[in-house]
Amino acid sequence: LSSRTSAAKKEMGGAEKREKQYRAHQGFGDHHGGVTGAHTYFYADEAKCDQHMETFLRCIDASSGSSEDGFSAIKLTALARPQFLVRFSEVLVKWRRFFHQMATEQGQAGRAVLDTKLEVEKLQEALANLGIASKAESQQWFSGENLRTSGTVDLLDWHSLFDSRAKLSRPLLIPNRMTGQLEPLLSRFSKEEELQMKRVLQRMDVLAKRAMEKGVRLMVDAEQSYFQPAISHLTVETQRRFNRSQPIIYNTYQCYLKEAYNNVTGDVELSRREGWHFGTKLVRGAYMEQERERAAQMGYEDPINPTYEKTNEMYHRCLDYVLEEIKHSRRASVMVASHNEDTVKFTLRRMMELGIHPSDKKVCFGQLLGMCDQITFPLGQAGFPVYKYVPYGPVNEVLPYLSRRAQENRGFMQRANRERDLLWKEVKRRLLTGNFFS
Repeated sequence: LSSRTSAAKKEMGGAEKREKQYRAHQGFGDHHGGVTGAHTYFYADEAKCDQHMETFLRCIDASSGSSEDGFSAIKLTALARPQFLVRFSEVLVKWRRFFHQMATEQGQAGRAVLDTKLEVEKLQEALANLGIASKAESQQWFSGENLRTSGTVDLLDWHSLFDSRAKLSRPLLIPNRMTGQLEPLLSRFSKEEELQMKRVLQRMDVLAKRAMEKGVRLMVDAEQSYFQPAISHLTVETQRRFNRSQPIIYNTYQCYLKEAYNNVTGDVELSRREGWHFGTKLVRGAYMEQERERAAQMGYEDPINPTYEKTNEMYHRCLDYVLEEIKHSRRASVMVASHNEDTVKFTLRRMMELGIHPSDKKVCFGQLLGMCDQITFPLGQAGFPVYKYVPYGPVNEVLPYLSRRAQENRGFMQRANRERDLLWKEVKRRLLTGNFFS
């Protein structure tokens, strides 16, 4: 075999493993006791999603009433069926993987994501040889207004092609890596799932409009990696509409994921090309144990960075890229959502070096309510926009959430002890000065 063919086969073998990551399983089934109709499942879930949207609307109102330039966080698994998000993620990953397969065939394996560019003529020949589309058909594909005329197609162009092709009645065929046969990319999407796509975008539209009215920015939280491609895709669709003049919608990037830097740089580049404001919240990540356990059970590659140190490196790399974008374009904003003192110091140093002033309000900081006040309060007193993230919900759901936050930050208890000592020192100072309530 030639080296190119060997590389392609290696990529295909690894892809089969990764594909398992996005397969729905029994854990994402419907659980409505005594109800048997599929349509009933769907509409019962739709009603629940609408109830969650109403809750988020109240949160936006509360955020507006409590501070200027507030944030409100939402989760898309509350606005769409998780099973739908898993299936949609699988479709998006298959489409992206097909791009990388074509890149490998053109001898571009191993390049950085945004440096990988397919030659259109060679791509058209490959599509014709695979039986996916005739040359005349593929010429129509690549003549759309969303595609550039450079004679090459990169990953962002490829995603634009998916957006336009997915709306056509004729199914888009791609090779099945396991069988070698062509099959429709969207074959698993039912009419109900198409409606679900429309409904979740409508819900996000309602929330975004309320956020604009109330002067609140909307953060879409990141979730497990098998949901995340769909969540990010739907979030970017909303950013395209609402971030034209200012960043209303913020996407969240989990830096413990191996793909974090590629995801950040790809979306920044998309915002540049389309002229909207890039808004992001950077976190380390909160589902490490669950992700690794699921990867082991289902036999796909662990999506998490191998060490905490590697996650720190990824966080600072992504953050530095966004800070550079803020300096050069002024059309990006970031929330540094971290309890890590080294990360806060890194941010302050880079802001100073790049000439980004706190009053620009392009960089803000966030910590959980009741945690790491020794970081939050000095930042606020120094004039930096800083926020406290307020988790809410049933105790049996909120406590595991908070325990994951403690787990993701090594040395958390040492910092908690330090915070306790600082608070006790301040209590004694106020008692001695007679200004206890000042």
